[in-house]
Formats: sequence, structure tokens, C-alpha cells
Amino acid sequence: MSRSLRILWDDKLTSYDFGPTHPLNPVRVELTMALARDHGVLDHPNVEVAGFAAAGDDLIGLVHDPGYIAAVKRAGGTGSPELAHGLGSPDNPVFPGMHEAAALVTGASVAAAEAVWSGEAEHAANVAGGLHHAMRDSASGFCVYNDPAIAIAWLLENGARRVAYVDVDVHHGDGVQAAFFDDPRVLTISLHEGPHTLFPGTGHSHETDTAGTAVNVALPPGTGDAAWLRAFHAVVPPLLRAFDPEILVTQHGCDSHALDPLAHLSLTVDGQRAAYEALHGLAHEITGGRWVLTGGGGYELVHVVPRAWTHLLAEAAGRPIDPATPTPDSWREFVRRRTGQNAPQRMTDRAAGQEPPTTDVKSWADGYDPASRLDQAVLATRRAVFPEHGLDPLTET
Repeated sequence: MSRSLRILWDDKLTSYDFGPTHPLNPVRVELTMALARDHGVLDHPNVEVAGFAAAGDDLIGLVHDPGYIAAVKRAGGTGSPELAHGLGSPDNPVFPGMHEAAALVTGASVAAAEAVWSGEAEHAANVAGGLHHAMRDSASGFCVYNDPAIAIAWLLENGARRVAYVDVDVHHGDGVQAAFFDDPRVLTISLHEGPHTLFPGTGHSHETDTAGTAVNVALPPGTGDAAWLRAFHAVVPPLLRAFDPEILVTQHGCDSHALDPLAHLSLTVDGQRAAYEALHGLAHEITGGRWVLTGGGGYELVHVVPRAWTHLLAEAAGRPIDPATPTPDSWREFVRRRTGQNAPQRMTDRAAGQEPPTTDVKSWADGYDPASRLDQAVLATRRAVFPEHGLDPLTET
């Protein structure tokens, strides 16, 4: 009998480490797994924590050039930059064993895809994955190998005819888009802060292909829960229903949070949790529950990432955690010992007795506000891609 959720995990995943001063600190996934464990998420009878093999060169080569793979190996072995391939930059400093660490992250995401595609698990997760910026021949944006793109390429190699990828990271999922641009078998949807104010400077609504399968929602800085969810529901469900994918792959960077130090959106953990619930529901509605989920960005290491991704795993397990639930004493003590910081007291951003931040969504069907920067962004996306899917940009929901 298949499990509802397989979590791919090995402590060695924390070896993907650019150093103690780099924003992408692997302590965030260590704290996530500890919080999920202390909340009992990993102990549910329908949840399995499983090992996996590192990705080999042939697998990585589904997306990356052989010369680039060789450069990653050289850089990780010698410690010398390979600047022509983006290795040794401030964003992507060289570290020992870089190839092995990145291949391990990739192996976990491919194992998640394989578990779901084979029917061994309904959902599968790699919270250490989601390295969506890596390009065919270069590292970019803290990403060495593009594990979600490689997982999608593996699915296509193994018989998938339609794969949908939804990316809710605050940064544009440019590497995954580039890997499948003009491939009508893959629908990529990225909701992100607009390119005028944030790396990588791409992801305009007009960046699409002839089939309308590259979809970008460029959100204005300051977008909060209700507005973000309005954009999500105005774009993602109608496109997924029209595309009718066989499997859903999602990237869950939680750097859209108001506390994230690298970006400028204003979501709460509660709003992010609502997005996870929506994607889970869409997986069951459209793909028969076949759902592969990864982590992604997230640079507030204690107060945001562990809670957001524990909510994600709990939602995928079908055992969502009440936001009012206190964080376990054991976890808070672990955080103090591990980081020297005081951990959040509860699984919500609201104070005790305070009403939750609103995640009520004003439906697109209720009308478009031409004075709203958010509605302008959403309409631009809908106009760019909805007609290619037989959908009306103004009315379809």
C-alpha cells in the first residue's frame, strides 16, 4: 500500500553549504526537520521518511551541459573559481564537495518524482530542493544544479506527457522556465516579486512562449496575504484545469514573508500556509493527488523557514497543524542551542488572542480594479497566456 507522503531526507543534505556568512544557510532545513519531527509530522502512519541515491552525471545531464558538470566537479575539488560557469561569485562561492552536495539534493528531488510517478507515494517532498535558478551551463542565485527541472525532465523521460510546475518563491523561477521554454508538455507558473525590484530581473508577464506554457505573475513590492492569494487564485487554478497535467511539481520558497531580508513582499506564515492548502487541493482535483514538492528560497532562518515548511509537510501529510498550536518546548530549546536565537512561540504570526491575518480572497469574478497595481499585474498575465488555453482573460476563474 502506498503512503500518502514520502519525505526524502538524509542529514548529508546539509552539506550543500556556501559558508557561515552566506544567506542560504543549511541550518534552515535542519531546523525544519527538527520542528516537523517534534510536532509528530514524521510519525504519522501515512508518512515515510526515506533515503535516496545522489544523482549521477547522466541524470544531471538531462538539464545541464557535460562541460558544466565537469566544471562543478573541478571547482569543488580544487577550490578554484570557474567564473565562466558562475562558480566562485559572491552568490555562488566554491566549496569543497560542491558537486557531491548538489548531486545529493538533485537525487532527492528525482527520487520524490519517481516515488509519485510509480505510485509508491501519493505525494513526495524534498525540502532541501527547489534550486530553481541554475541554468544549463551556469550556476545562478545560490543554485548549482536545477533539481526541480531535472526531476521534471526525468518525468518526461519516463512517460509523462503533461507536467505542471508552480513556483511560489519570491524570486522568478527562471532556470526551470528556461529549461522548458517552448516545450508544450510542461506548464511553468511563477508568482514572484516583479523584476524591476528583485533578482534575477526577469519574469515579466510578456515572457511567454507561443503555447502560453511559460506563465509569470510579477507582483508589486509590499504585496501581502490577501492580495497574493487573489493573484494566485486568479491565475493558477484556471490554468491548471485547462492544461490538465498528469502530475504537479511545486517549489515553495518562503522568502515571500515580510521578515525575509532579501526581498520585499509581505506575506505571513498564515498566508503561505493557505497557499500550501490550495496547491494540495488542486493536486487532488486535477492530478489524482500526484504531487511532488520542494523547498526553495527563505532567508529568515529561525522564525520563517522552519514553521512555513513544517506547515507544508503537515499539509501534504493530510494532518495540517492548527496555526494557534505552540511550537514544542524541545524545539525551542534546540533552536537556542543551535543558533543562539529565541524561537517563535507559536505556529502562526498572530499574537495570542489576536485575529489571524486575513487570507480571504476577493475573487477575480467579483471585478477588476484598474487602479490596483496588483490587478494590473494579474490582468497582464491573464492577457498574455489565457487565450492560448481557451480562457477569457477578463472573466474566466
